[in-house]
Amino acid sequence: MKAIEDWHGTLLQSGGKDGKPLAARTAGHAHRLLQRALQRAVETEVLARNVAGIIGPPASPDSEVEILKAEQVPVVLRKLEGHPLHLIATVDLATGLRRGELLGLAWTAVDLDGASLRVERSLEETKAGLRFKPPKTKHGRRTISLPPGAVTVLRDHRRKQLELRVALGLGKPDPDALVFCNPDGSPMSPDNLSRDWIRACKTLGLPQVMFHALRHTHVSALIAANVDVVQISRRIGHGSPAVTLRIHAHFFKSTDAAAATAIEAAIRGTH
Repeated sequence: MKAIEDWHGTLLQSGGKDGKPLAARTAGHAHRLLQRALQRAVETEVLARNVAGIIGPPASPDSEVEILKAEQVPVVLRKLEGHPLHLIATVDLATGLRRGELLGLAWTAVDLDGASLRVERSLEETKAGLRFKPPKTKHGRRTISLPPGAVTVLRDHRRKQLELRVALGLGKPDPDALVFCNPDGSPMSPDNLSRDWIRACKTLGLPQVMFHALRHTHVSALIAANVDVVQISRRIGHGSPAVTLRIHAHFFKSTDAAAATAIEAAIRGTH
């Protein structure tokens, strides 16, 4: 993995024509090409694992991830009330799960009494259709706590889901029944979820952000609350705190600026 990180550094510093720096976006394309090649090697049993699939492409230092501002979150949820996306948006903001992790979540992995859930798999869209897959790394397989509000909406959703099955004559759900699914219990398309979200943003007058922005919003809230970066990294399933720091660097910068202000006040005795 260190070899790939070093390669990223070389690309960004001198990977372009005549040894000029390569743009982060272009370096990202090179990384994804390598990832596909290594994945092919894994499928043909030439390699045991795809290390390029563990380490993400280099992030552009000038690009910032999309988030909802703190004051926008309650407004967005209020406008979504009564909409099919209200529940999944609420849970995503409360947990920071990836889209596929949300859609792959089974009720057997949710402990409402213990206010926690286990991330054990993800749902992905392939050319052959939908499929469940295990987390790429051991860090992706994790147990996270649920805030009280999320427990409440999930309990209500569970009750309504069971009532709907009875009304449709579907009987008891399968042992591996999904939390977020179609009315008949089948998996939801991740791509359709993203499209439905964009459509809802337009029709309901929500901030024009991608669904993935809800995960980043969760992280930004944890950083603003001064949660330790190691704990944040574990909660959202990053391979290491370094990944969290790289992706959300600008959030930490603003937090650090606040820390500097607090220290100055302490030194001057004005706190």
